[in-house]
Amino acid sequence: MEEIKVKRVLVSVSNKEGIVDFVKGLKSFGAEIISTGGTAKVLRNAGVEVMGISEVTKFPEMLDGRVKTLHPAIHAGLLAIRDKKEHMEQIEKEGISPIDMVVVNLYPFAETIAKKGVTMAEAVEQIDIGGPSMLRSAAKNFEGVAVVANPERYDEIISEMKKNNGCTSRKTRLELAKEVFRLTAEYDTIISQYLCDKEDFPSLLNLKFEKIQDLRYGENPHQRAAYYRELNPPKHSLVFANKLHGKDLSFNNIIDLDAAWSLCCEFTVPAAVVVKHTNPCGVALADDIATAYEKAHAVDSVSAFGSVVALNRVVDVSVAEKIASTFVEAVIAPAFLEEALEILTKKKNIRLMHMGEEREKLTPAMDIKRVDGGILLQDMDTGHDDRKDMKVVTETKPTEKEWEDLLFAWRVAKHIKSNAILIAKDLKAVGVGAGQMSRVDSSELAIKKAGGVKACKDAVVASDAFFPFRDSIDALAKVGIKAIIQPGGSMRDEEVVAAANEHGIAMIFTGKRHFRH
Repeated sequence: MEEIKVKRVLVSVSNKEGIVDFVKGLKSFGAEIISTGGTAKVLRNAGVEVMGISEVTKFPEMLDGRVKTLHPAIHAGLLAIRDKKEHMEQIEKEGISPIDMVVVNLYPFAETIAKKGVTMAEAVEQIDIGGPSMLRSAAKNFEGVAVVANPERYDEIISEMKKNNGCTSRKTRLELAKEVFRLTAEYDTIISQYLCDKEDFPSLLNLKFEKIQDLRYGENPHQRAAYYRELNPPKHSLVFANKLHGKDLSFNNIIDLDAAWSLCCEFTVPAAVVVKHTNPCGVALADDIATAYEKAHAVDSVSAFGSVVALNRVVDVSVAEKIASTFVEAVIAPAFLEEALEILTKKKNIRLMHMGEEREKLTPAMDIKRVDGGILLQDMDTGHDDRKDMKVVTETKPTEKEWEDLLFAWRVAKHIKSNAILIAKDLKAVGVGAGQMSRVDSSELAIKKAGGVKACKDAVVASDAFFPFRDSIDALAKVGIKAIIQPGGSMRDEEVVAAANEHGIAMIFTGKRHFRH
């Protein structure tokens, strides 16, 4: 059926924005309006004549409104196939009239669970039952019924009905039905994810993401790509970062921004992180953000060319001037002063990402990795390891200053690709050894990046996993390393500890590994 005259409309919405004008528009075509509870009240208060749902069902709304539209008088009116004689005879026999349009939007479940401190009981109460049932019934029967779930559609539907003498077209009804099935699938997925979050790993995993934007290309120009976000991500997530200036974000920019921001959020004091290909090539803490950035950039100024920078303080003029003096792909920070923006925006292409100054504790989340034919799911490696759970295993004990550097280095090492070795001193990275196939190679790379003995003397080292042999300890001792922090757990721990004792190096076992692949 190409065009359907809209004679009877059922309206039941939680989002009442625009509903009065829309219904008045429907009434102008002579449509009869059926409505429920709060929606009926709003419409009547606006002077719109409506028929209450109970007048149709001959049954009262009950259970605090939980049961009102789940009735044959409603669903038979929606599901009856208009050009099937037997269907129309059956509903006529039962005194049921067809419903030509359903206007429904759902209880705000996603908005409810996004609120701080919401209880499960409060969340469950916002699981809509009747709404999705009506939407699905109407969408299934789109040949004869228009189903409207999106308030943004109101104006175009009225415009079409004006052109078509109060009728809806098949093309529009099909588009609306598609939209509804996407909506109800999304709605159910959010509920499922919320409830399954209470489980560790559900037997059936439903993942749903919405597109933010298409990207020019992926990791390489021959790969297509797009950027998606979870349906209900925490408000402090990277996906909500606001681009204030610069070129469109690339696939690699987004990955590096995530790596840089995640590391920067490890610290509450002023911190600067410089990232290249997801690995930090510079990290530093200081009393002010400009000094932190200056120190971080100096760690490996060659690698910092074309890097992504994360800062956990507002970008002021002093740090903006330092950033502007080099080539930086992107900067992410809680905010930018106007004067700082004037400096940085002189660079046409630099991306400036505003995260907002109100920060929340990072929400525990699941880490997803794609493999051929499936995915791997694990807890994100978040949270801080507590000093009280660590053990000094050598004769030499770390000084308090060394403890400070060790704990700093340990947090940073967690964000370096394995095998990861970080040399640090004075709350600053000195040399980064990332992604080597053997730990001794990573150790030697970190020494090389640091510049040798002069920079490494009296520094500390963090290793993301245990040392399988003493070779790394010997190499680090030659350049004057004073303390090492590592998980422990090797079959050769005794050999490694003995090597540290020989060299007078303090060694700490954390008992926790931080591989990053």
